[in-house]
Amino acid sequence: METMAQPRQQPQPQPQPQKAFPVSWDQFHRDARALAWRLSGAGPFAAIVCVTRGGLVPAAIVARELGIRLIETVCVSSYNHITQGELNVLKDVAESIVGIGGGRGKGVLIVDDLVDTGKTAKVVRDLLPEAHFATVYAKPMGRPMVDTFITEVSQDTWIYFPWDTGLAFQPPIRDDEI
Repeated sequence: METMAQPRQQPQPQPQPQKAFPVSWDQFHRDARALAWRLSGAGPFAAIVCVTRGGLVPAAIVARELGIRLIETVCVSSYNHITQGELNVLKDVAESIVGIGGGRGKGVLIVDDLVDTGKTAKVVRDLLPEAHFATVYAKPMGRPMVDTFITEVSQDTWIYFPWDTGLAFQPPIRDDEI
């Protein structure tokens, strides 16, 4: 019996973001400090685990504001520019941090810049199920995965973080010579 080769599955194109939300360094700093204010009553936290790379900057700001000195990273890759692909844990959380709070993350604060679909958040939450998860920005699909966030944006919005952009002219949202 002869079998035919199955056609290869082509990756399905993901919809391009419809809206742009550029964030300046000043705005991001204000939003990260607002996150620290909101978190100040949620602790105490013995350590921060930041989700790299996006969580590095807000974690530094939150750590400063809350006086937290023990900072760890979990390194997860999932995006190739604006396309979310397969999740890959590049670096796990250190055993000494996982051991805080009985090995389930109680007393640990997880910080990221954004929760989008919630896929990365779920992977990190599985590592530290009782940790407090905080992000600066949240989209509706991922919002249930976090405990605290500052600003919600629509699912079809792409956030341009200051570390990803340079100074350049931005055309108006509506450019039809009104």
